[in-house]
Amino acid sequence: MTTEFNAEELKKLSQFVLAHAKKLGASGAEVSVAANTGFSLNVRQQEIDELTYHRNHGMAISIYNGQKSGSASCSDLTEAALNSAVEAAWAIAQQTDADPYAGLAEKALMAKNFPDLAIYYPWDITPEQGIALAKECEQAALSQTGITNSEGASLSTHVDCHVYANSNDFCEAVLSTSHSLNCVVVAEKDGQMQRDYSYLVSVNPNTLNNVIQVGQEAAKRTLMRIGAKPIKTQRASVIFAADVARSLFGHFISAISGSSIYRRASFLVDHLDKKIFPDYISIFERPFLPSALGSTAFDAEGVGTREQDFITNGVLQRYVLGSYAARRLGLQTTANAGGVHNLCVSHSEFDLPTMLKQMGTGLFVTQLLGQGANLITGDYSRGASGFWVENGEITHPVDGITIASNLKEMYQNILTIGNDVDTRGNIRTGSVWIKSMMIGGE
Repeated sequence: MTTEFNAEELKKLSQFVLAHAKKLGASGAEVSVAANTGFSLNVRQQEIDELTYHRNHGMAISIYNGQKSGSASCSDLTEAALNSAVEAAWAIAQQTDADPYAGLAEKALMAKNFPDLAIYYPWDITPEQGIALAKECEQAALSQTGITNSEGASLSTHVDCHVYANSNDFCEAVLSTSHSLNCVVVAEKDGQMQRDYSYLVSVNPNTLNNVIQVGQEAAKRTLMRIGAKPIKTQRASVIFAADVARSLFGHFISAISGSSIYRRASFLVDHLDKKIFPDYISIFERPFLPSALGSTAFDAEGVGTREQDFITNGVLQRYVLGSYAARRLGLQTTANAGGVHNLCVSHSEFDLPTMLKQMGTGLFVTQLLGQGANLITGDYSRGASGFWVENGEITHPVDGITIASNLKEMYQNILTIGNDVDTRGNIRTGSVWIKSMMIGGE
């Protein structure tokens, strides 16, 4: 058996595992296989800093003995090794306590429609060509006056094959790709050093063709930070740039996830059908967007995904559920085992410059530091940097500050979401203007 597998071979191995589990007496079983090939590299000061080839594969197996379960994983995909892994999982399933909520997702919910999501674009590029692109990207940044050093330009390209199969007669494979380019540079002036970055990530390498622009953007962002200083402690309006605003909605999804709700470890427990955001905000899932990073026809349990709203006109419509959490809560899975799929946040017609002008005076946040979000209480406190805005114009860069509030209050006090939607992730949002937060500075 070679170390490379195509989708059909991985599906056959999955069926082999399910058949062996059935022979042992399992009431149900599921298998998740992941295979990945590609390379990543980093160039620093026009020299190769790192080049890594990736060729990985592995299988995770869960077996059910009634409502007892056992799991095992295996990176050796030979039949002998898989048999041993199945038997190990079965042995565990004999010893564990029964869990009344355990089991496969219902057979009727398995995905039946598999549209072409356009997420498979292998990049015909050699490491040598990748190195040349990374050098070109870094040089575009280093050539900008004021840039004094580089932490490197990185490029990666990967092909992934994921197979999920279970004893509900479900067995499907997904081929996908991911490609990325980023650049991080340093500027120094009057004894102050600043760094910043720019990046692109996509399933389609054709969207990464402007490597010079990535380098120039990294340099521009870095140079804008020179002269950064703290500001006085005060309460003020805050606008989160789109790429950092994504984290605000990541906290929201974590707070309405099934495990947080049934453990009662969320500030949004018992908030179904209650207003969380202003009327003009809706948050919805669009799993079938062509060439999007989060697109998929089924979740981690084989359940067919669907378009659905989590927030409509500010009101919470549903939690984010896999089948286990759904049973714990007396609800039905929302096909979100493994997470959300292209979460989209509604936005206004205003661009970022217009939002800054409307804010007048306040803080424009471009970077966040630390974790700083307590999902049980909603308390929020993070290190931040960005720019101070007066009369609708950026006046100077800011760092060495913290911003604090409570997530529930922050969500309720969103004034505008911009049309500068960042599509470089699984959560798509524009810049977010929050009416007031506490800023800790001098």
